[in-house]
Amino acid sequence: MSKGPARSPDAPPNIVILFTDDMGYGDLSSYGHPSIRTPQLDQLASEGQRWTNFYVAAAVCSPSRGALLTGKLPVSSGLYGKEKGVLFKGDPGAIPEAELTLPEALKQVGYDTAMLGKWHLGDKPYALPTRHGFDQWLGTPYSNDMDWTVGPSTKEIISGIKNGTIDLKEIMAVRKAYLFEPKREYWNVPLIESTVKPDGYHDKTVEESLDQAIVTKRYTNKAVAYIKQQSESQKPFFLYVAYNMPHVPLFRSEDFTDKSAAGRYGDVIEEIDWSVGEIRKALEESGIADNTLVVFSSDNGPWLMMEQHGGSAGSLRGGKQSTLEGGVRVPGIFWWPDKIKPAVVSGIGSVMDIYATALSLAGVSLETDQDSIDLTPALDGQPSPRQSLAYYRAGELFAFRKGQYKVHLITEGAYGPPARAVLDQPLLYHLGEDPGEKFDLSAKEPRVLEEMLVAVAEQKAGITLAAPIFDQK
Repeated sequence: MSKGPARSPDAPPNIVILFTDDMGYGDLSSYGHPSIRTPQLDQLASEGQRWTNFYVAAAVCSPSRGALLTGKLPVSSGLYGKEKGVLFKGDPGAIPEAELTLPEALKQVGYDTAMLGKWHLGDKPYALPTRHGFDQWLGTPYSNDMDWTVGPSTKEIISGIKNGTIDLKEIMAVRKAYLFEPKREYWNVPLIESTVKPDGYHDKTVEESLDQAIVTKRYTNKAVAYIKQQSESQKPFFLYVAYNMPHVPLFRSEDFTDKSAAGRYGDVIEEIDWSVGEIRKALEESGIADNTLVVFSSDNGPWLMMEQHGGSAGSLRGGKQSTLEGGVRVPGIFWWPDKIKPAVVSGIGSVMDIYATALSLAGVSLETDQDSIDLTPALDGQPSPRQSLAYYRAGELFAFRKGQYKVHLITEGAYGPPARAVLDQPLLYHLGEDPGEKFDLSAKEPRVLEEMLVAVAEQKAGITLAAPIFDQK
C-alpha cells in the first residue's frame, strides 16, 4: 500500500477520538468485565495508557459532548439545561458562535477535520457539525432512540411526567418492550451527510430511517477510507468517531449477532471493539500510526434502568444521569505508538481535557477561560496536572473531588427517587479506599470535610454560570 509523502518529524500529530454512547466504566475486559471480549481495546490499553480515574463533565449525552468539543464545563458554555438534560429533535439550541470548538481551533493550524456518528448538539442547519469546524460529517443529529414511530414522543413523555399525566414506571415498561426487541421501523432517526465546499454547505439526508444494524460498520468503513485518503496528504487530520451504540435500542450486524456471552449488549460492545481494531489497522497500514494520538472514551456511564441492555459501571455506584462515580467515571485509553509508554494511570483526567491536550500537541495557544487542562505531561509519564473535578448537574454543583476525596453537596436519583436533596451535612468519601462510595467519612474526618468545603467555595467563586441553552423555546 502506498504510504504517501513523508511528513516532517516535527509535524503536528493526527488526532483520532473514538467516543461511545452510554458505555459503562466496567464494560471492557481491560476494565474488569468478566464476559465481554474486547481484545482490540485491550491491546490499545496495554500498548498505551489506561486511565482509571477518567471522567466526563456531565452524566448525560449533550452537555458531555459539548464539553469535549469546547473544553468548557457545560455551565461555562451554556450547553446544559435545567428543565431538559439533553437536546431533542427540533430544539433551537446549538454550540454558541462565540465558542471556539476543537475542530475550529485545529483548522486554524491546517488540520482537515471529519466527524462520523452521533452529534446531539442541535439538529437545525446552523447547529450541525459542519457549522462548527468539521469539513465533513456522516451521522445522526441526536440519539438513536429519539423520533419514535410508536406511542408518545420523548418530549410528550417528559412533559407528561412533569404534569403528572404519565407515570414513569408504566411508560418505561411499555417502552422497554420495544427497546429490548428493537425493529428498525420503531424509529425515524435520520442519517445525514454534510460537507463544506467552496460554494457553501451541502446537507442531505442519506436515510430517513437509519438502518441501525449496520451503522457501526458503516462508520468504520468510512473512517478507514478517510484515514487512507488523508495518509496521502501532508495535512494533519482530526477524526471524531461518535458511535451511536451502546445506547438503546441495541442493534448489531449479522457478524456479531449472538456472538457474546454477555448477550445483545455484549454483541454491541464487541462490534465496537472490532471497529477500533479496523481503525488502528488502517493507521498502521497507512504508515501514520506513529504520528497519531488515539483516544477512546464514553460520553457518560451506563443507563442502569435498561437492565441487561444498559451496561455496567463495575465496582462503581450509580449510572447515567447520576453524579455518583458510576455516572461520570468512564474508560479512558490513550494510544500513540513510540510516544506514549505503556502505563496504568491513576491520576485524575477528564474527557474535557482532550481539548487542551490536542491543541497543545497541535501548537495552538489556549484561551485563558478554558476549564480544560493539558494532559501532555501525564502522557509523557509525569503526574496528571488535574487535581480536582467538579460534578455539575442541571446547572448546580452536586459534588466535588479533590485528590482522593469527594464531597456530595446535593443528591438525587438518576431517573426518579430519591428526590433532590440539599444536604445539611455533606457526604464525604475517600475514592481510593472506597470507589463504590459506601462509607461516609464526614463525621470521622471533619477537618478534611472543612477543607473540601473551602475548595467547593473556591470552585463556585471562580466560575460564571451561563444561561442554560437547552431550555430555549
